[in-house]
Amino acid sequence: MNTNASSRYDVVIVGGGHNGLVAAAYLARAGQRVLVLERLDRVGGAAVSARAFPGVDARLSRYSYLVSLLPGKIVRDLGLRLELRRRRIASYTPVERDGKPTGLLVDAGDPGRTRESFRALTGGDREWQAWQRFYGMTGRVAERVFPTLTEPLPSRAELRRRVADEDAWRSLFEEPLGVAVERSFADDLVRGVVLTDALIGTFTHAHDPSLRQNRCFLYHVIGNGTGDWDVPVGGMGAVTGALAEAALAAGAEIRTGHEVTGVAADRDGDAEVSYRAPDRDAEGTVAARRVLVNAAPAVLARLLGDEPGPAPEGAQLKVNMVLRRLPRLRDTAADPREAFAGTFHIAEGYRQLATAYTEARAGRMPSAPPSEIYCHTLTDPSILGPEAVRQGLQTLTLFGLHMPARLFGDPAAKDRALAASLAELDAVLAEPIADCLATDADGRPCVEARTPPELEREIGLPGGHIFHRDLSFPFREASFPEREASFPGRDGGEVEGRDGGRYEDRARAAAGGAAARWGVATDRPNVLLCGAGAVRGGGVSGIPGHNAARAVLEELGGR
Repeated sequence: MNTNASSRYDVVIVGGGHNGLVAAAYLARAGQRVLVLERLDRVGGAAVSARAFPGVDARLSRYSYLVSLLPGKIVRDLGLRLELRRRRIASYTPVERDGKPTGLLVDAGDPGRTRESFRALTGGDREWQAWQRFYGMTGRVAERVFPTLTEPLPSRAELRRRVADEDAWRSLFEEPLGVAVERSFADDLVRGVVLTDALIGTFTHAHDPSLRQNRCFLYHVIGNGTGDWDVPVGGMGAVTGALAEAALAAGAEIRTGHEVTGVAADRDGDAEVSYRAPDRDAEGTVAARRVLVNAAPAVLARLLGDEPGPAPEGAQLKVNMVLRRLPRLRDTAADPREAFAGTFHIAEGYRQLATAYTEARAGRMPSAPPSEIYCHTLTDPSILGPEAVRQGLQTLTLFGLHMPARLFGDPAAKDRALAASLAELDAVLAEPIADCLATDADGRPCVEARTPPELEREIGLPGGHIFHRDLSFPFREASFPEREASFPGRDGGEVEGRDGGRYEDRARAAAGGAAARWGVATDRPNVLLCGAGAVRGGGVSGIPGHNAARAVLEELGGR
């Protein structure tokens, strides 16, 4: 191949993750000439399925694993052949009270049963009634906020008027979430179950004055106006498979094994994207009227040759397992097939979460790592092959909290983190999880873990940050905020400011343009963010891809 070959497209998309595929499908359907360049030999980014264990026919959602934020609008617009299945059990949280194992079951299909579980755990109806009020409030906010995510970015004042509930606005958007949690609930376990949605992939605490916990919580409770987290039938690979199919059918060109090495963009004319494809002995450049970047802002800075600013830091441990059978629980009243079908909370009491954060922030592995588990195959057995089904195999996904990248400089740290996390799981089981693990073709237990540094190496997430950087509130500030300096936290320690980064700061120059209106602007008018680092990014949603496509079509036109 000619190493100096150059060609021109309307839009070049850097990265073939799910957001890049959403953008490609919308733009190609509108008549734009679109090229997607993906470094890996497959598309999908973190939303993929894989047979992780030799000889075991189970297609695990290796990285991301549940879906809440993908709007039905995108599914309908692109004609996606995709099924998302509701989980009947929302969560189960084991705990020991008065020396006896028990637990809290939240049954989404039976409020009366959930009320009885609250009553048995707490001795009355106070916490159940508080739960109803609190999630009634978040439900109303979800109904009003979620539709705005695929509309031009509202101002703070506009979104506040849309929410139309001053108590809700204060609780979710203005004061640290811990204030509302402590005001609403008295039971430590109930408080912890609520707070966990503020900590997924976000290294923070209940009273962080930067409100990063509020932003994380908001995105976890507003999905599709309900906050439900659904199981993608066929695994996460089915989501990106459907998106790739839609993009190709619309006429987009997708090149895998093509690593983008640079983006040259001034304020006038085309941008130019350089790439290499080592396995094809090829290098080249392509020109485009617009470049959409489905990668973290820190990666975009490197591609542009700019100073990237503070490095993001991921904070999670992802563990995939295949079991011969589900383990029995110490709480004999709990059915494992229900307990593991929803979100199974481990060591996630309110005080436990605070202790784990404090230990990790000091650079120590949490002594009781908090995590949550769910079993995909209880809701969707289609990810198993016929023999695996006959054998009765089940999958478990464990997502560990307060596991920041800083803890994994020591090569042995991963093994310690995995052992400590599984020990906390064992503490609520009637038998060790190791006794339930299936073995692969080589006789090894079917368990694998992924740390933040591994996520950076494998799928290009800077610092292993699953949201590319701190999440943002889904509104437009009066002006884009400068990066905040460190400042004292409630506990007297320093709390880092937002790593909103160079591109939000400098994108003020583009205020008023289509990209800024849709929350996807950078400081280069012909380069837009279309990944999780955009405003309203994060999670498997397709929202940044949709919004970047809408901004391009406003600027360039199209059907």
